[in-house]
Amino acid sequence: MARIRLGMVGGGQGAFIGDVHRIAARLDDRYDLVAAALSSDPERAANSAKDLHIASDRSYSDFEAMAKAEAAREDGIQVVAIVTPNHLHGQVAKAFLAENIHVICDKPLTSTLAEAEELASVATSSKALFAVTYNYSGYPMVRHAKQMVANGELGKLRVIQVEYAQDWLATNLEAAGQKQASWRTDPKLAGAGGSIGDIGTHGFHLAEFISGLTTTSLLADLESFVPNRTLDDNAHILLRYNSGAKGMLWVSQVAAGKENGLKISLFGDKAGLIWRQENPNYLTFTPLGAPAQTLARGSDLLSASATAATRIPSGHPEGFLEGFANLYSDIADLISGDVNPEDSLVPSLQDGLRGMRFIDAAVSSSAANGKWIEI
Repeated sequence: MARIRLGMVGGGQGAFIGDVHRIAARLDDRYDLVAAALSSDPERAANSAKDLHIASDRSYSDFEAMAKAEAAREDGIQVVAIVTPNHLHGQVAKAFLAENIHVICDKPLTSTLAEAEELASVATSSKALFAVTYNYSGYPMVRHAKQMVANGELGKLRVIQVEYAQDWLATNLEAAGQKQASWRTDPKLAGAGGSIGDIGTHGFHLAEFISGLTTTSLLADLESFVPNRTLDDNAHILLRYNSGAKGMLWVSQVAAGKENGLKISLFGDKAGLIWRQENPNYLTFTPLGAPAQTLARGSDLLSASATAATRIPSGHPEGFLEGFANLYSDIADLISGDVNPEDSLVPSLQDGLRGMRFIDAAVSSSAANGKWIEI
């Protein structure tokens, strides 16, 4: 099978998430990175492309020029990965959708809800696929948890608790010029949400992905603990789901000692499930009135979706990069036509749009001193 021709916008020298996407695309040998606009600065774009062995005539500093030029080539890219700061996501995506080039967009979808809704409208007139990299949905044990819930093993869901806590923004890194901190705390680049946009959208999506439920409303208390920081760095959010289940999401980037503490717990009237991202190969299953069970990745007893997302035997850790790679592999299946979109677990543009509605509702709720807001 021929590799899919991949392009990238953003992700030049010194960019963390660009490297992650490139590694994920290579892991299953489904893609060739053949063109890119790695920076708007021509010299930096050229140097970054050289580092990645991209031909000089396919290195661009203007993403619109790249979209048009690649669409005109017989060997042009089939899909583009967008790994820029949030404020550029919508502009870049529209340029490639207009040329019917498939889009893989990092989260959150855009920097504003209005732009996200416009993008969703534009996408309906394009023949291209659109995927959003909520990468935690690519983990094998997350997919197994989703199947267990769908099978009714937890019974009727009652409570969903999610926390995503880090400490990397516990000090004023942006004042020191740290690149990742600078744009993530700038509303002009990141949008209206700070921690809720950067990591809260992951928790929000993960809860809906595993549970199969839809959040109907929320009540949020957002805080900026670091002096002079404009965007939130901590949030406590109550959630109501369409089934009557209740949820709570704690998001923080100022939690001292927390590295990447994503944890989700789901409790039904029959059993509970707990998954921790920092120990991702295991699920804790807690049947009512029975001993807790530890379910391990790689077991022959796991669901087909978990087994398909597993590369190596149990006991060998799989995690962040592999989760991303599972999404890239699933997207390759969609592009090649091997899987129908209705059967895919890849987060869609609509999932990205829900993430933007979550951010907008959380900001509105907190601004109204904790008012319940419908999503």
